[in-house]
Amino acid sequence: MTSLLIENATGIFTGRPGAEMRTSGSIRVRDGVIVEIGALQAQPDERRLDASGCVIYPGLISTHHHLFQSVLKGVKSGINLPLAGWLRSVSYSYWSKIDEEALAVAARIGLAEMLLSGTSTIADHHYLFSDTYRFDPAQVIFEVARSLGIRLVFCRGGATKGRRFDTDEFIPMPVESLDHMLKSVESCAQRFHDMSPGSLSQVVLAPTTPTWSIEPGQLKEAIAAARRMKLRVHTHLSESTEYVDFCLSVHGKRPVEWIADHDWLGPDVWFAHLVHLDSDEIQMLASTGTGMSHCPQSNCRLGSGIAPADAMARLGGAVSLGVDGAASNEAADMISEMHSCWHTHRAVKGADVVTAEDVVHWATAGGARVLGLPQIGTLAPGQQADIAIFDLDEPRHFGMHDPLIAPVTCAGSASVRYLLIGGRMVVENNVIPGLDIQKLRSDAARVVARLAA
Repeated sequence: MTSLLIENATGIFTGRPGAEMRTSGSIRVRDGVIVEIGALQAQPDERRLDASGCVIYPGLISTHHHLFQSVLKGVKSGINLPLAGWLRSVSYSYWSKIDEEALAVAARIGLAEMLLSGTSTIADHHYLFSDTYRFDPAQVIFEVARSLGIRLVFCRGGATKGRRFDTDEFIPMPVESLDHMLKSVESCAQRFHDMSPGSLSQVVLAPTTPTWSIEPGQLKEAIAAARRMKLRVHTHLSESTEYVDFCLSVHGKRPVEWIADHDWLGPDVWFAHLVHLDSDEIQMLASTGTGMSHCPQSNCRLGSGIAPADAMARLGGAVSLGVDGAASNEAADMISEMHSCWHTHRAVKGADVVTAEDVVHWATAGGARVLGLPQIGTLAPGQQADIAIFDLDEPRHFGMHDPLIAPVTCAGSASVRYLLIGGRMVVENNVIPGLDIQKLRSDAARVVARLAA
């Protein structure tokens, strides 16, 4: 049995809503699980972590990412375009150039960025599966995640039909039959899906988008297959007004109402973005427990709008945060995401509409709810010891009257004194043990030069 005591912190955010968010004292961890929080004394032979000058959060949880895009940041041809033009100029133009090396480097960049912002769990929506590949993208990404010790929810995407834009200058995105997709998901789940309490790997069925990437007649079959396999389901929805206009013109219904007709609502389903919802759609999502992965930075960067995360949360809906891909969010870390979330809603809806505590709840307990991982996301006895300890050692933190909210309100690069995942140390003093940052930087530069050429 291993025992660890985290002591002397300025304060603790538990991830729970309301008055239960704040607590204080020490945290005792045994064999990767939190066993006590409060006024505790060190025990003989117990390792002690000094959190003086720090605040403690649950490990942050990002519920939507595209790790392969970590080598596609700031592509000039797409930097000032809205979603459709950006997709054409970036994802559709570069996907065929992402080989095994580029994918591994991109995954390492993205996961390192997340760890160094206090993130312990990430859901990666990977939708590039081509019959021309001589490598398995799931294997590549899981291997990188395991080497870094982060919890990975792998959302196995893909498409059964392609989407056409206004030019044929690029190689079409890969497609596959529904039968092949479902068999591949099942095979992936047999290899990587582990729902034990301390698991670091899960698998999800995640067609790229129901609007354009899968035949409407296949939607019920797809989600029924996922539920037979006891897998959750994820996809994009209502990211731009184009989604709404398309559904109204083709199906005669708004996206949430249309997808509900195909059984794609429920607590085992979550959608990325959900920017353009009307009040009835918000109510449908909240009442069914269907999750939202709110991606404010990407939505702002692409000019897509601001999702009604606050309205959905007020109805008891399942709201979480996601950084989205780094090709549409060059600051794909959870500290930046939380800060942007806090600012964005207040800018247009009022200074009291979203609090720092709301944002932390969405980024922790909200993420755990959306991913169906109740053993993480909050700090309490019996929970997995996913614990982020933020050092408030930069000038921007000085003078704070409420230090607990500083990681959200002060922004900037996180200063992570310690990050524990299941009690294992994965970041110490802003360093990821075993990761050669300078090598990663040179690998990234080489891959970007090759992609640009």
